Amino acid sequence: MDLQLEEKKAFISGSTQGIGYAIAAALAAEGASVVLNGRDAPRLDAAVERLRSEQPNARISGIAADFSNAVDVARLVESLGQVDILVNNVGLFGLAEFASITDEDWARYFEVNVMSGVRLSRALLAGMIERGWGRVVFISSESGVNVPADMVHYGMTKAAMLAVGNGLAKLTRGTSVTVNTVLGGPTFSDGVAASVATVADAQSLPVEAMKDAIIAQNRTTLLERFIEPTEIAHLVTYLASPLSSATNGAALRADGGVLTAML
Repeated sequence: MDLQLEEKKAFISGSTQGIGYAIAAALAAEGASVVLNGRDAPRLDAAVERLRSEQPNARISGIAADFSNAVDVARLVESLGQVDILVNNVGLFGLAEFASITDEDWARYFEVNVMSGVRLSRALLAGMIERGWGRVVFISSESGVNVPADMVHYGMTKAAMLAVGNGLAKLTRGTSVTVNTVLGGPTFSDGVAASVATVADAQSLPVEAMKDAIIAQNRTTLLERFIEPTEIAHLVTYLASPLSSATNGAALRADGGVLTAML
């Protein structure tokens, strides 16, 4: 299927590894010009070179920025120029007991996970509407719908992303611009892989056995395995395409059946 992305420019926040990198790679494979992002310049350069080596004919660049710093985000936006596809992926993730989460932690999670998408959308959405075409995709999580007790601060931000995406879509009425949100499920990203490896080592278990044990604790998953980052990327790439023109203001699941509600 031709996703008609050859003349499009995409920016993916937080894309040096994991889901963000998989999305960048998928968009590049479809012919889009892709701008990677990370807060650490050497890691960003390494990711850019990696993707260039994997796809020698792709148009790949990168801009470093720390999304906890509004000034850094403003500099990034100025450097970006016109963007056709915005993927708001960057985010903090971590387990914590509710009573131990400080005000500073709440503010930091909101600043990075929510305000990153707010600031980027505020800077880029108007241009998409003016030009008559564009795509904004928020990478949320099933945790934004079914908030985990040990990640209330994280789940709050993912719920907020759903609200922002839903509201922004209403600004696109009558245009060829869409705003959608993807609800990912348990995904074996680089960060999760490192955490699983650490726990497996501490318990003297093979990594695969630890992965199976973690998934076995989730009684609602229909997939019965971790989702691969590329599986999230496939849905995002479709939503970034002109072929998804009738999908707007939606929250779409790539959660492996973890959420049990019918809608």
